Amino acid sequence: MSAAVEAPGTPGTPSSDGTEKRHKVQVGWKAASGLIIVGALFALLLVAVPRDGVTKFALSRGADAVQIPLLEIPAMPLAWGCLVAMALIAAYSVVRTLANRRTSIWAIAAFGALSLTGFLAWAGAGSSGTLSIVSLLSGSLLGAVPLVYGSLSGVIGERSGVINIAIEGQMLAAAFTGAVAGSVTGSPAAGVFAAVLAGMLVALVLALFTVTHRVNQIIVGVVLNVLVLGLTSFFYSQVLVPNAATLNSAPRFGSWTIPLLNDIPVIGPVLFDQAPLIYLMYFVVAGVWFAMYRTRWGLRLRAVGEHPKAADTVGVNVERTRYLALLIGGACAGLGGAFYTTVAVDQFGLNMTAGAGFIALAAMIFGKWDPVRAAMAGLLFGFASNLQNVLSVVGSPVPSQFMLMVPYVVTLFAVAGLVGRSRPPAANGQPYLKG
Repeated sequence: MSAAVEAPGTPGTPSSDGTEKRHKVQVGWKAASGLIIVGALFALLLVAVPRDGVTKFALSRGADAVQIPLLEIPAMPLAWGCLVAMALIAAYSVVRTLANRRTSIWAIAAFGALSLTGFLAWAGAGSSGTLSIVSLLSGSLLGAVPLVYGSLSGVIGERSGVINIAIEGQMLAAAFTGAVAGSVTGSPAAGVFAAVLAGMLVALVLALFTVTHRVNQIIVGVVLNVLVLGLTSFFYSQVLVPNAATLNSAPRFGSWTIPLLNDIPVIGPVLFDQAPLIYLMYFVVAGVWFAMYRTRWGLRLRAVGEHPKAADTVGVNVERTRYLALLIGGACAGLGGAFYTTVAVDQFGLNMTAGAGFIALAAMIFGKWDPVRAAMAGLLFGFASNLQNVLSVVGSPVPSQFMLMVPYVVTLFAVAGLVGRSRPPAANGQPYLKG
Protein backbone atom coordinates (compact mmCIF):
# COMPACT_ATOMS: atom_id res chain seq x y z
CA MET A 1 0.00 0.00 0.00
CA SER A 2 1.32 3.40 -0.90
CA ALA A 3 0.21 6.96 -1.36
CA ALA A 4 0.73 8.89 -4.57
CA VAL A 5 1.33 12.55 -5.16
CA GLU A 6 2.26 14.67 -8.11
CA ALA A 7 5.78 15.99 -7.73
CA PRO A 8 5.70 19.77 -8.16
CA GLY A 9 8.01 20.97 -10.87
CA THR A 10 8.61 17.44 -12.17
CA PRO A 11 8.61 17.25 -15.96
CA GLY A 12 5.70 15.27 -17.33
CA THR A 13 5.19 13.02 -20.31
CA PRO A 14 3.35 14.48 -23.33
CA SER A 15 0.08 12.69 -24.09
CA SER A 16 -1.64 12.16 -27.42
CA ASP A 17 -3.76 15.29 -27.03
CA GLY A 18 -0.73 17.48 -26.40
CA THR A 19 -1.30 17.84 -22.68
CA GLU A 20 1.34 16.87 -20.17
CA LYS A 21 0.88 13.93 -17.80
CA ARG A 22 2.36 14.58 -14.40
CA HIS A 23 4.61 11.91 -12.93
CA LYS A 24 3.46 10.40 -9.65
CA VAL A 25 5.82 10.07 -6.70
CA GLN A 26 5.07 6.97 -4.67
CA VAL A 27 5.51 7.31 -0.91
CA GLY A 28 5.59 3.88 0.69
CA TRP A 29 4.34 2.76 4.10
CA LYS A 30 7.41 0.73 5.03
CA ALA A 31 8.78 3.21 7.57
CA ALA A 32 5.43 3.94 9.24
CA SER A 33 4.38 0.29 9.41
CA GLY A 34 7.82 -0.70 10.71
CA LEU A 35 7.64 1.85 13.54
CA ILE A 36 4.13 0.73 14.45
CA ILE A 37 5.14 -2.94 14.58
CA VAL A 38 8.24 -2.29 16.71
CA GLY A 39 6.24 -0.06 19.07
CA ALA A 40 3.48 -2.65 19.39
CA LEU A 41 5.99 -5.40 20.19
CA PHE A 42 7.65 -3.23 22.83
CA ALA A 43 4.27 -2.41 24.39
CA LEU A 44 3.43 -6.12 24.45
CA LEU A 45 6.73 -6.81 26.23
CA LEU A 46 6.03 -4.20 28.91
CA VAL A 47 2.49 -5.48 29.50
CA ALA A 48 3.29 -9.19 29.44
CA VAL A 49 6.57 -9.09 31.41
CA PRO A 50 6.62 -6.05 33.74
CA ARG A 51 9.73 -5.68 35.90
CA ASP A 52 10.03 -3.74 39.13
CA GLY A 53 13.04 -1.92 40.47
CA VAL A 54 15.53 0.60 39.23
CA THR A 55 18.06 0.41 36.41
CA LYS A 56 21.58 1.67 37.04
CA PHE A 57 23.31 3.47 34.17
CA ALA A 58 27.06 4.10 34.47
CA LEU A 59 28.23 6.91 32.16
CA SER A 60 31.91 6.85 33.17
CA ARG A 61 34.60 4.41 34.21
CA GLY A 62 36.52 4.43 37.45
CA ALA A 63 39.71 5.66 35.76
CA ASP A 64 38.06 8.49 33.78
CA ALA A 65 39.22 12.03 34.51
CA VAL A 66 35.61 13.28 34.62
CA GLN A 67 33.34 11.24 36.86
CA ILE A 68 29.59 11.28 36.16
CA PRO A 69 27.39 10.12 39.04
CA LEU A 70 25.64 6.78 38.67
CA LEU A 71 22.11 7.20 37.34
CA GLU A 72 19.48 5.11 39.12
CA ILE A 73 16.16 5.45 37.30
CA PRO A 74 12.87 3.59 37.97
CA ALA A 75 12.74 1.09 35.15
CA MET A 76 9.06 0.86 34.22
CA PRO A 77 8.26 4.60 34.29
CA LEU A 78 11.26 5.21 32.01
CA ALA A 79 10.25 2.36 29.69
CA TRP A 80 6.64 3.56 29.47
CA GLY A 81 7.79 7.13 28.91
CA CYS A 82 9.94 5.97 26.01
CA LEU A 83 6.98 4.03 24.62
CA VAL A 84 4.77 7.14 24.67
CA ALA A 85 7.42 9.12 22.80
CA MET A 86 7.78 6.24 20.32
CA ALA A 87 4.01 6.29 19.74
CA LEU A 88 4.15 10.01 18.99
CA ILE A 89 6.91 9.48 16.43
CA ALA A 90 4.98 6.61 14.83
CA ALA A 91 1.90 8.85 14.60
CA TYR A 92 4.06 11.57 13.05
CA SER A 93 5.27 9.03 10.48
CA VAL A 94 1.69 8.05 9.63
CA VAL A 95 0.68 11.70 9.20
CA ARG A 96 3.70 12.33 6.97
CA THR A 97 2.87 9.30 4.85
CA LEU A 98 -0.77 10.31 4.48
CA ALA A 99 0.44 13.73 3.37
CA ASN A 100 2.62 12.01 0.76
CA ARG A 101 5.85 12.95 2.52
CA ARG A 102 8.66 10.67 3.58
CA THR A 103 9.45 10.05 7.22
CA SER A 104 12.58 11.92 8.24
CA ILE A 105 15.64 9.77 8.94
CA TRP A 106 16.10 11.75 12.14
CA ALA A 107 12.65 10.69 13.32
CA ILE A 108 13.55 7.05 12.70
CA ALA A 109 16.86 7.53 14.52
CA ALA A 110 15.08 9.12 17.50
CA PHE A 111 12.60 6.23 17.53
CA GLY A 112 15.47 3.76 17.60
CA ALA A 113 17.21 5.60 20.43
CA LEU A 114 14.01 5.70 22.49
CA SER A 115 13.25 2.03 21.91
CA LEU A 116 16.80 1.10 22.91
CA THR A 117 16.67 3.24 26.06
CA GLY A 118 13.34 1.74 27.06
CA PHE A 119 14.53 -1.79 26.39
CA LEU A 120 17.73 -1.28 28.40
CA ALA A 121 15.68 0.14 31.28
CA TRP A 122 13.40 -2.90 31.21
CA ALA A 123 16.27 -5.39 30.85
CA GLY A 124 18.32 -3.93 33.71
CA ALA A 125 15.46 -3.48 36.17
CA GLY A 126 16.22 -4.74 39.67
CA SER A 127 19.68 -5.96 38.72
CA SER A 128 22.58 -5.61 41.14
CA GLY A 129 24.89 -4.80 38.21
CA THR A 130 25.15 -1.59 36.25
CA LEU A 131 24.71 -0.93 32.57
CA SER A 132 28.00 0.60 31.50
CA ILE A 133 27.26 2.88 28.57
CA VAL A 134 30.98 3.33 27.88
CA SER A 135 31.49 -0.44 27.65
CA LEU A 136 28.40 -0.78 25.48
CA LEU A 137 29.57 1.87 23.00
CA SER A 138 33.23 0.84 23.06
CA GLY A 139 32.40 -2.82 22.41
CA SER A 140 30.02 -1.77 19.65
CA LEU A 141 32.77 0.22 17.95
CA LEU A 142 35.14 -2.74 18.09
CA GLY A 143 32.50 -5.06 16.70
CA ALA A 144 31.77 -2.64 13.89
CA VAL A 145 35.34 -2.24 12.63
CA PRO A 146 35.39 -5.19 10.18
CA LEU A 147 31.84 -4.35 9.10
CA VAL A 148 32.78 -0.75 8.31
CA TYR A 149 35.86 -1.76 6.34
CA GLY A 150 33.87 -4.46 4.53
CA SER A 151 31.02 -2.10 3.68
CA LEU A 152 33.50 0.41 2.24
CA SER A 153 34.88 -2.38 0.07
CA GLY A 154 31.39 -3.08 -1.21
CA VAL A 155 30.60 0.58 -1.82
CA ILE A 156 33.74 1.18 -3.90
CA GLY A 157 33.31 -1.97 -5.97
CA GLU A 158 29.60 -1.58 -6.63
CA ARG A 159 29.91 2.12 -7.41
CA SER A 160 32.07 0.98 -10.33
CA GLY A 161 29.40 -1.51 -11.42
CA VAL A 162 30.84 -4.75 -9.99
CA ILE A 163 28.90 -6.69 -7.37
CA ASN A 164 31.39 -7.71 -4.69
CA ILE A 165 29.97 -10.79 -2.98
CA ALA A 166 33.53 -11.88 -2.15
CA ILE A 167 34.00 -9.50 0.81
CA GLU A 168 33.73 -12.44 3.19
CA GLY A 169 36.48 -14.31 1.36
CA GLN A 170 38.68 -11.22 1.21
CA MET A 171 38.43 -10.65 4.96
CA LEU A 172 38.96 -14.32 5.80
CA ALA A 173 42.06 -14.54 3.59
CA ALA A 174 43.35 -11.32 5.13
CA ALA A 175 42.81 -12.60 8.68
CA PHE A 176 44.70 -15.81 7.89
CA THR A 177 47.58 -14.03 6.16
CA GLY A 178 47.79 -11.37 8.86
CA ALA A 179 48.10 -14.02 11.56
CA VAL A 180 50.88 -15.88 9.74
CA ALA A 181 52.82 -12.76 8.75
CA GLY A 182 52.50 -11.24 12.22
CA SER A 183 53.65 -14.47 13.84
CA VAL A 184 56.67 -14.87 11.58
CA THR A 185 57.85 -11.25 11.80
CA GLY A 186 56.71 -10.50 15.35
CA SER A 187 55.19 -7.25 14.08
CA PRO A 188 51.46 -6.48 13.96
CA ALA A 189 52.17 -3.80 11.35
CA ALA A 190 53.64 -6.47 9.06
CA GLY A 191 50.54 -8.54 9.67
CA VAL A 192 48.31 -5.67 8.57
CA PHE A 193 50.40 -5.08 5.44
CA ALA A 194 50.23 -8.76 4.48
CA ALA A 195 46.49 -8.82 5.18
CA VAL A 196 45.93 -5.89 2.84
CA LEU A 197 47.88 -7.68 0.10
CA ALA A 198 45.79 -10.82 0.64
CA GLY A 199 42.55 -8.87 0.34
CA MET A 200 43.80 -7.23 -2.85
CA LEU A 201 44.84 -10.61 -4.27
CA VAL A 202 41.34 -12.04 -3.85
CA ALA A 203 39.95 -8.82 -5.36
CA LEU A 204 42.32 -9.20 -8.32
CA VAL A 205 40.98 -12.70 -9.00
CA LEU A 206 37.45 -11.31 -8.78
CA ALA A 207 38.32 -8.55 -11.25
CA LEU A 208 40.03 -10.96 -13.64
CA PHE A 209 36.94 -13.14 -13.98
CA THR A 210 34.23 -10.48 -13.80
CA VAL A 211 35.78 -7.54 -15.64
CA THR A 212 38.08 -9.19 -18.17
CA HIS A 213 36.25 -12.47 -18.80
CA ARG A 214 32.76 -11.16 -17.93
CA VAL A 215 31.73 -14.13 -15.81
CA ASN A 216 28.59 -13.73 -13.70
CA GLN A 217 29.68 -11.56 -10.78
CA ILE A 218 27.54 -13.19 -8.11
CA ILE A 219 28.68 -16.69 -9.04
CA VAL A 220 32.35 -15.66 -8.98
CA GLY A 221 31.92 -14.01 -5.59
CA VAL A 222 30.26 -17.05 -4.06
CA VAL A 223 32.90 -19.38 -5.51
CA LEU A 224 35.70 -17.21 -4.11
CA ASN A 225 34.11 -17.25 -0.67
CA VAL A 226 33.89 -21.05 -0.69
CA LEU A 227 37.41 -21.37 -2.11
CA VAL A 228 38.98 -19.14 0.54
CA LEU A 229 37.06 -20.91 3.31
CA GLY A 230 38.33 -24.27 2.06
CA LEU A 231 41.92 -23.13 1.67
CA THR A 232 42.14 -21.44 5.07
CA SER A 233 40.51 -24.44 6.75
CA PHE A 234 42.99 -26.81 5.10
CA PHE A 235 46.06 -24.76 5.94
CA TYR A 236 44.79 -24.12 9.46
CA SER A 237 44.50 -27.82 10.26
CA GLN A 238 47.58 -28.95 8.32
CA VAL A 239 49.99 -26.07 8.94
CA LEU A 240 48.88 -23.71 11.72
CA VAL A 241 47.72 -26.26 14.30
CA PRO A 242 51.00 -28.28 14.27
CA ASN A 243 53.05 -25.07 14.34
CA ALA A 244 50.85 -22.83 16.46
CA ALA A 245 53.74 -21.37 18.49
CA THR A 246 55.57 -20.08 15.43
CA LEU A 247 52.88 -19.53 12.81
CA ASN A 248 49.71 -18.74 14.76
CA SER A 249 50.66 -16.55 17.70
CA ALA A 250 50.64 -13.06 16.25
CA PRO A 251 51.34 -9.99 18.42
CA ARG A 252 48.47 -7.56 18.76
CA PHE A 253 48.24 -3.79 18.68
CA GLY A 254 47.68 -2.19 22.05
CA SER A 255 45.44 0.80 22.73
CA TRP A 256 46.79 4.23 21.86
CA THR A 257 45.33 6.83 24.18
CA ILE A 258 45.02 10.36 22.78
CA PRO A 259 45.56 12.86 25.62
CA LEU A 260 42.83 15.42 26.36
CA LEU A 261 40.42 13.90 23.84
CA ASN A 262 40.32 10.75 25.94
CA ASP A 263 39.07 12.83 28.88
CA ILE A 264 35.84 13.87 27.12
CA PRO A 265 32.97 12.34 29.11
CA VAL A 266 31.38 9.19 27.65
CA ILE A 267 32.65 9.49 24.05
CA GLY A 268 36.30 10.14 24.92
CA PRO A 269 37.11 6.60 26.14
CA VAL A 270 35.04 5.17 23.28
CA LEU A 271 36.65 7.02 20.37
CA PHE A 272 40.11 7.99 21.59
CA ASP A 273 41.39 4.99 23.56
CA GLN A 274 41.60 2.44 20.77
CA ALA A 275 44.02 0.48 18.60
CA PRO A 276 45.60 2.11 15.51
CA LEU A 277 43.31 0.25 13.07
CA ILE A 278 40.30 1.98 14.66
CA TYR A 279 41.89 5.42 14.25
CA LEU A 280 42.79 4.51 10.68
CA MET A 281 39.14 3.63 10.06
CA TYR A 282 38.09 7.21 10.80
CA PHE A 283 40.45 8.50 8.11
CA VAL A 284 39.59 5.76 5.61
CA VAL A 285 35.88 6.55 5.81
CA ALA A 286 36.53 10.26 5.33
CA GLY A 287 39.08 9.57 2.58
CA VAL A 288 36.74 7.31 0.61
CA TRP A 289 33.95 9.88 0.85
CA PHE A 290 36.24 12.68 -0.30
CA ALA A 291 37.70 10.63 -3.16
CA MET A 292 34.27 9.51 -4.32
CA TYR A 293 32.55 12.91 -4.32
CA ARG A 294 35.32 15.49 -4.56
CA THR A 295 37.86 14.09 -7.03
CA ARG A 296 38.01 13.37 -10.75
CA TRP A 297 38.61 9.70 -9.99
CA GLY A 298 35.41 9.56 -7.95
CA LEU A 299 33.42 11.19 -10.75
CA ARG A 300 34.74 8.63 -13.22
CA LEU A 301 34.05 5.80 -10.78
CA ARG A 302 30.41 6.82 -10.37
CA ALA A 303 30.03 7.41 -14.11
CA VAL A 304 31.29 3.91 -14.88
CA GLY A 305 28.84 2.44 -12.38
CA GLU A 306 25.89 4.38 -13.77
CA HIS A 307 26.53 4.46 -17.52
CA PRO A 308 29.77 2.77 -18.62
CA LYS A 309 29.12 3.36 -22.33
CA ALA A 310 28.77 7.10 -21.82
CA ALA A 311 31.91 7.12 -19.66
CA ASP A 312 33.79 5.21 -22.37
CA THR A 313 32.61 7.69 -24.97
CA VAL A 314 34.27 10.59 -23.14
CA GLY A 315 37.54 8.70 -22.75
CA VAL A 316 37.22 6.87 -19.43
CA ASN A 317 38.82 3.43 -19.42
CA VAL A 318 36.00 1.34 -17.95
CA GLU A 319 37.99 -1.84 -17.32
CA ARG A 320 40.91 -0.02 -15.68
CA THR A 321 38.51 1.97 -13.47
CA ARG A 322 36.76 -1.20 -12.32
CA TYR A 323 40.05 -3.02 -11.70
CA LEU A 324 41.33 -0.13 -9.58
CA ALA A 325 38.05 0.12 -7.66
CA LEU A 326 38.09 -3.59 -6.81
CA LEU A 327 41.73 -3.46 -5.73
CA ILE A 328 41.07 -0.48 -3.44
CA GLY A 329 38.00 -2.26 -2.11
CA GLY A 330 40.11 -5.37 -1.53
CA ALA A 331 42.57 -3.30 0.49
CA CYS A 332 39.71 -2.03 2.66
CA ALA A 333 38.42 -5.57 3.18
CA GLY A 334 41.99 -6.60 4.00
CA LEU A 335 42.08 -4.02 6.80
CA GLY A 336 38.83 -5.48 8.10
CA GLY A 337 40.30 -8.97 8.09
CA ALA A 338 43.51 -7.76 9.73
CA PHE A 339 41.44 -6.51 12.66
CA TYR A 340 40.59 -10.08 13.66
CA THR A 341 44.20 -11.27 14.10
CA THR A 342 46.06 -8.05 14.96
CA VAL A 343 43.57 -6.40 17.33
CA ALA A 344 40.73 -8.69 18.42
CA VAL A 345 42.68 -11.93 19.09
CA ASP A 346 46.25 -13.13 18.58
CA GLN A 347 45.59 -16.17 16.43
CA PHE A 348 43.58 -17.35 13.46
CA GLY A 349 40.53 -19.54 13.96
CA LEU A 350 38.39 -21.55 11.57
CA ASN A 351 35.93 -19.30 9.70
CA MET A 352 36.57 -16.56 12.23
CA THR A 353 34.86 -13.88 10.14
CA ALA A 354 31.59 -15.81 10.67
CA GLY A 355 29.59 -14.10 7.94
CA ALA A 356 30.76 -10.56 8.67
CA GLY A 357 31.30 -9.98 4.95
CA PHE A 358 27.63 -10.60 4.23
CA ILE A 359 26.52 -8.30 7.05
CA ALA A 360 28.88 -5.71 5.54
CA LEU A 361 26.98 -6.07 2.27
CA ALA A 362 23.75 -5.41 4.15
CA ALA A 363 25.36 -2.34 5.72
CA MET A 364 26.26 -1.13 2.24
CA ILE A 365 22.64 -1.50 1.09
CA PHE A 366 21.38 0.06 4.33
CA GLY A 367 23.73 2.98 3.68
CA LYS A 368 22.48 3.36 0.09
CA TRP A 369 25.91 2.87 -1.45
CA ASP A 370 27.30 5.91 0.35
CA PRO A 371 30.57 5.49 2.34
CA VAL A 372 29.53 7.54 5.38
CA ARG A 373 26.04 6.06 5.60
CA ALA A 374 27.43 2.55 5.11
CA ALA A 375 29.90 3.16 7.96
CA MET A 376 27.05 4.33 10.20
CA ALA A 377 25.10 1.19 9.29
CA GLY A 378 28.15 -0.89 10.21
CA LEU A 379 28.22 0.82 13.60
CA LEU A 380 24.54 -0.01 14.07
CA PHE A 381 25.14 -3.69 13.35
CA GLY A 382 28.18 -3.67 15.65
CA PHE A 383 26.00 -2.24 18.39
CA ALA A 384 23.39 -4.95 17.87
CA SER A 385 26.10 -7.62 18.14
CA ASN A 386 27.55 -6.19 21.34
CA LEU A 387 24.22 -5.72 23.08
CA GLN A 388 24.09 -9.35 24.19
CA ASN A 389 27.41 -9.03 26.02
CA VAL A 390 26.28 -6.03 28.07
CA LEU A 391 22.92 -7.56 28.94
CA SER A 392 24.53 -10.79 30.10
CA VAL A 393 26.67 -8.81 32.57
CA VAL A 394 23.63 -7.29 34.29
CA GLY A 395 21.74 -10.58 34.34
CA SER A 396 19.05 -9.68 31.83
CA PRO A 397 16.12 -12.13 31.52
CA VAL A 398 16.42 -12.03 27.74
CA PRO A 399 17.63 -15.46 26.46
CA SER A 400 21.10 -15.35 24.97
CA GLN A 401 19.82 -17.20 21.89
CA PHE A 402 17.42 -14.34 21.23
CA MET A 403 20.18 -11.76 21.54
CA LEU A 404 22.29 -13.71 19.03
CA MET A 405 19.49 -13.12 16.55
CA VAL A 406 19.50 -9.35 16.95
CA PRO A 407 22.20 -8.47 14.37
CA TYR A 408 20.48 -10.57 11.73
CA VAL A 409 17.04 -9.17 12.53
CA VAL A 410 18.47 -5.68 12.13
CA THR A 411 19.98 -6.82 8.83
CA LEU A 412 16.58 -8.03 7.62
CA PHE A 413 15.02 -4.68 8.51
CA ALA A 414 17.82 -2.96 6.65
CA VAL A 415 17.51 -4.85 3.38
CA ALA A 416 13.71 -4.71 3.61
CA GLY A 417 13.95 -0.95 3.18
CA LEU A 418 12.84 0.32 6.59
CA VAL A 419 14.72 3.57 6.04
CA GLY A 420 13.53 4.02 2.48
CA ARG A 421 14.17 2.63 -0.94
CA SER A 422 17.77 1.92 -1.91
CA ARG A 423 18.72 2.15 -5.57
CA PRO A 424 21.99 0.53 -6.64
CA PRO A 425 24.12 2.01 -9.43
CA ALA A 426 22.33 1.52 -12.75
CA ALA A 427 25.06 -0.64 -14.31
CA ASN A 428 25.71 -2.69 -11.18
CA GLY A 429 26.29 -6.33 -12.05
CA GLN A 430 26.40 -5.71 -15.80
CA PRO A 431 29.61 -6.62 -17.65
CA TYR A 432 30.75 -4.05 -20.16
CA LEU A 433 31.70 -4.98 -23.70
CA LYS A 434 33.43 -2.15 -25.51
CA GLY A 435 31.79 -1.17 -28.77
